[in-house]
Amino acid sequence: MIDSHAHLNDPDFDADLHEVIQRAKAAGVTGIINIGYDLPSSRRAVELAAEYDWMHAVTGVHPHYAQKVTPEILAELEQLARAPQVVAIGETGLDYYYDNSPREIQQQVFHRHLELAERLGLPVVVHSRDATQDTLAIIREHPGNRYLMHCYSQSVESARIYLDLGCYISFAGPVTFKNAHKLRQVAAAVPLDRLLIETDCPYLAPVPHRGKRNEPAWVKHVAEKLSELHSIPVEELIAVTTANTQAFFGIKPKVG
Repeated sequence: MIDSHAHLNDPDFDADLHEVIQRAKAAGVTGIINIGYDLPSSRRAVELAAEYDWMHAVTGVHPHYAQKVTPEILAELEQLARAPQVVAIGETGLDYYYDNSPREIQQQVFHRHLELAERLGLPVVVHSRDATQDTLAIIREHPGNRYLMHCYSQSVESARIYLDLGCYISFAGPVTFKNAHKLRQVAAAVPLDRLLIETDCPYLAPVPHRGKRNEPAWVKHVAEKLSELHSIPVEELIAVTTANTQAFFGIKPKVG
């Protein structure tokens, strides 16, 4: 399994990172994509990917922190993104649920990330919450990029539009939540060849661990739920999503 969206670069893992990594390996996790959400976490993602050859890094600034982005930060992000361990730009996008940064600034910073991805030929990991129409509008302005809609929580109708634009879609712990009936309907409708799994740890721990600090070992619960929704063996679901993750991020499969 590959956890396509983790934050082992988060301070929540500073005290027991080695144990978390060992549990992930024991659970069958063979790859982790560590996602930056600001400049320090992006630096840390690159450091972890340099230390562990089965990890990869994604560098960017979450829309929550868009108002803190300066030209100097963007310049350092570009330098970080040129490291061989970096496989995408992100997470970037729009979050109108919390509105921690003004929407106009979120949009401007989203554009800057997409321009960076275009220059470097890297795919983009997108965070979008309560901002579907503006997210779609900005993606359409940058049609040359490849996009992953991470921790998908929008409608099936929006999912179909994203799919028509060539996007991949990833699901995390919420698909296992008791009352997530609509989200499971969306997950069942996403074609297998566009489907990824993730934890978004330390957030959104899946059932049966809901409420605890999430970790990559628990991505198996997301895989189990998606295999149930698609009526295929979990081993097949894992094989498909692993191949999709490798294809999207341009990761070469390990041999031997």
